[in-house]
Amino acid sequence: MTPGELPEQHGRQDGAGHSPSSPDDGTSPDVPSPETPDDGAPDAPLDLPSDETAALRAELAERVEDLQRLQAEYVNYRKRVDRDRLVARDLTVVAFIEGLLPVLDDIDSARNHGELAEGTPFAAIAEKLEGVLTRFGWERYGAKGESFDPNVHEALLHSHSAEVSEPTVSEVLQAGHRAGERIVRAARVAVVDPEA
Repeated sequence: MTPGELPEQHGRQDGAGHSPSSPDDGTSPDVPSPETPDDGAPDAPLDLPSDETAALRAELAERVEDLQRLQAEYVNYRKRVDRDRLVARDLTVVAFIEGLLPVLDDIDSARNHGELAEGTPFAAIAEKLEGVLTRFGWERYGAKGESFDPNVHEALLHSHSAEVSEPTVSEVLQAGHRAGERIVRAARVAVVDPEA
């Protein structure tokens, strides 16, 4: 049989319709074996000159230092923004309470004169208003008999008595108001000083 008479193997099909070189028979020479993966990576690390290695390490250390500095600046920025937000909130609450001081003084006056009888509409409105302000840190302060503190009290009247051993609030003329640690208005009081 001459070479021209030989049938071409890749063009011939068997009875099942598969050619002998079909990928289904697992004999394709183009498919790499799973035991020998070729990822293209070298097996050994690159050998770099020592001066180039030192330069790369110095550059890496510089980049790490830059990242650490940026992170510290960001943390400080976040703290400053949070602090400024709290200060702005406190100032807003203080300004709001300052605007309501005449209303709060009227409520105090009505309460002192017995005009806030429980169950009346005016008493209910006063309680609701004070409840809302309390949620924002508002507090009314100042009471007869407490020690006089010039940081939180404003003395409008002075008298002397042998019954006290230190300056004492004898009467609250107008209640003080604060929001958290901020004094919105000092309590206006009459003070009794000990006799000399």
